[in-house]
Amino acid sequence: MSDHVPDHLNGTTNLSMAGGPRDDALRFEEPPKLKGRKRFLQGLQRISSSPSLARMGRVPSSTYRTGGKASMSCVSLASSSSAYGHTYGNPSQSSVGFSTAPTSVVTTPAPENQTFDFRSRIRIIGQTVSGQTAQTPLTAPLPPEVRTGPKEVQYGNGPEVAVIDKDYFSKPILNVVSKRKLRNIDFWGEMPDEIKVHIFRFLKPWEIVRCSAVSKAWHKMCFDGQLWTNIDTHEYYRDIPSASLVRIMTAAGPFVRDLNLRGCAQLWERWNTHGQAISDACQNLEYFSLEGCRIDRGSVHSFLLDNTRLVHINFCGVQAITNSELRTIAHRCPQLESLNVSWCTHMDTKGLHKIVQGCSKLKEIKASETRGWTEKDFILELFKRNTLERLVVSHSDIDDEALQLLFHGSNPEIDPLTDKAIVPPRRFRHLNFSRCNLLTDKGIKCLSHNVPQLAGLQVSHIISLTDDAFQHLFEGTPLLTHLDMEEIDDVTNSTLQTLSQSPCAPILQHLNISYCESLGDTGMLYIMRYCKSLRTVDMDNTRVSDLVLTEAAASVRKRDFRQSVAFTEALDCYGNIPRTPPKVALHLTVYDCQNVTWTGIREIMSRNTEPNRSKIISLKCFYGYQDTVNEHMKRVRSGRLDSAMRLERKWAEYMIATEEAGAGGAGARRRRRRAREAAMVHADEEEGGPRGGRRRARSGGCVVM
Repeated sequence: MSDHVPDHLNGTTNLSMAGGPRDDALRFEEPPKLKGRKRFLQGLQRISSSPSLARMGRVPSSTYRTGGKASMSCVSLASSSSAYGHTYGNPSQSSVGFSTAPTSVVTTPAPENQTFDFRSRIRIIGQTVSGQTAQTPLTAPLPPEVRTGPKEVQYGNGPEVAVIDKDYFSKPILNVVSKRKLRNIDFWGEMPDEIKVHIFRFLKPWEIVRCSAVSKAWHKMCFDGQLWTNIDTHEYYRDIPSASLVRIMTAAGPFVRDLNLRGCAQLWERWNTHGQAISDACQNLEYFSLEGCRIDRGSVHSFLLDNTRLVHINFCGVQAITNSELRTIAHRCPQLESLNVSWCTHMDTKGLHKIVQGCSKLKEIKASETRGWTEKDFILELFKRNTLERLVVSHSDIDDEALQLLFHGSNPEIDPLTDKAIVPPRRFRHLNFSRCNLLTDKGIKCLSHNVPQLAGLQVSHIISLTDDAFQHLFEGTPLLTHLDMEEIDDVTNSTLQTLSQSPCAPILQHLNISYCESLGDTGMLYIMRYCKSLRTVDMDNTRVSDLVLTEAAASVRKRDFRQSVAFTEALDCYGNIPRTPPKVALHLTVYDCQNVTWTGIREIMSRNTEPNRSKIISLKCFYGYQDTVNEHMKRVRSGRLDSAMRLERKWAEYMIATEEAGAGGAGARRRRRRAREAAMVHADEEEGGPRGGRRRARSGGCVVM
């Protein structure tokens, strides 16, 4: 290998080995010591520019750009082991106006305790050695895609020119956006009125009236007409004052469609002063009810004149209703479908005749305890219209001839084979002839095969009816679901047997035979066995016994079993039907039934406590047993079957012990005395003697005499 060494390298080695600096090297002069305010500002500048702030976790000054490689504009190409490849000097020297250019060539040794300023903005373009430019550059610029320094750097044309970046301290301070302070939001005030109205609709009417006292804004919102499209006061008419009720009706008048003022007797004084204002405001009514209200005829007349869209009108018990108001209804309310004028004693069928003629869509008339149902013209008009579906004329003077005109018309054509009138079938679905004592079997027979859509029939308290009235009636009513035959003494078990074999037996739901003392187990066993949809059966004061209760329990159990089989897909992982609270499938009423004992009551209770039952029986019985039955039902409905079974067992043990003790032990003398007193009273009734007075002495008399 050649021992020749380049001159510039050789010179560098010789200088290094000699250990002294060259004479042409620049020397630093110590800056003058500052005092007072200048010294304090210099310290602040040194602290803000110190790189140790990042290590200490403190935020540096916002006037100086820091972080990463942003302060570097070039990469040194000098050897990492060389102590002369970097500039030296502290940051304060470069910031107070002293030279920061290289002070020595490559061969100049570095002074002791010199530190490198990583934040220096000096970029060395070339290096001078003995007044000459080095062939190999010691530094090179960063690539443009990596450079993060400011764009204001100006590069010189000569290779030996050192350009310093623009001073950051001369740049204006950026405006720091302050954190936006959250303002208090008034949710209710900024909420749309539509949402407020929707929220208020979840409240009860009396709750809305109470909320109106919160503020003026709430008061205005609570009486907004959009909240009161349906005013029904039958639940709170006793609690709401008349002033608030008048305010609601006048404020919400154009929006009100249904107005039910049932029982609002407190409006009696308001009708005279605000009646005209209320009628002027409420002009879009479709349902109007004044049942039980005290109102003057003028207010009623104003309501009827202003509301021509009425569909349902209920004036039950309003004494201000006369035939004049009915004629107004006939002229002003052509869309009327339902009219209730029951217990209006100052009107008769003459006014109803006008309504039937003027209202072609009329489907329902309720006119209990009204007069004039024997007028042929009115009855023939009903037969001609044939639009009625519900007719309620209980406590009226309708008779057999009126029923014949209503269902057969005048002089109908008779079928010679069946001896029946050939007339179009009637559209009646519900008929109520309760307490019409002028009706007999002849009038009820007119319904046979003329009302195929009949679903409800009430003929209670008509004492003149017998089995003959119902023999053919059930055959022509396949849709019958409600039947009320309360207190008809002459009806026997044959009527119930006919009913159980009729086409309506599978869908019969409600049956009332209370106080029919001739009915007993013979007819009711058929009803319980074949009427599989029964929900309510009233049998108080009849001759039914425990057998009927046992059959009813078995029938409900079969219904529950069929439903359980139909829903086998709902079984859980253990193969059981999911436990849900049982529902009452049948209501039985057996008050004052002398043949019903605690044994039949226990049968019902025992069936209700069977596991996996979804249908049970509700029972009303003798008042001495009713408390126990109610407590048992409460436990069954809540799912406490074990507790219910324990109650049933304890009650049965108590009843058995009571019977055993009363057979020949305690209480025997008291029962014998009561039996003798009952026998004496019966004897007095047979002999015609006074009841409740002093009995005459009854002795066996002399055996001989």
